[in-house]
Amino acid sequence: MQRSTKHYISPRRAFTLIELIAVIVVLAILAGVALPRYLDYSANARESAVRGTLGGVRSGIANFYSFSALEGDPQYPTLTELNEVGTVMQEPIPPNPYKDSGDANEVREATWNEDNPPVSAEAPEGWNYDPAAGKFWANSNEVGENSW
Repeated sequence: MQRSTKHYISPRRAFTLIELIAVIVVLAILAGVALPRYLDYSANARESAVRGTLGGVRSGIANFYSFSALEGDPQYPTLTELNEVGTVMQEPIPPNPYKDSGDANEVREATWNEDNPPVSAEAPEGWNYDPAAGKFWANSNEVGENSW
């Protein structure tokens, strides 16, 4: 007499539909909690990149002004000098992280207004620079970066 070699899965070893739904609900809740935190990381990275660029370029402008004052003729760099690698900055000015176009690292000449720093509607990317006042700011204001 031969034994049967058939194997079957007993209902006690499988997951029930209710158990599967409970796992899916728990995973959905975890994803709902984690997604806003991930979006915050992305926004924090953009903000840090803008703050870093603003700080670096503003330091370069201040250094240029200080050296020109030591030579007896205090002046801020021109737009051409600011864009020329090796004059004010040792590296090209990085792109504005709030703008993804090819012109996001372009610096445009603009006039600074203390109450409302201008953002160009014609070409809303890159950076603005006022050579008369030595002011450098983002040509965007998505999260108030022009108040930094």
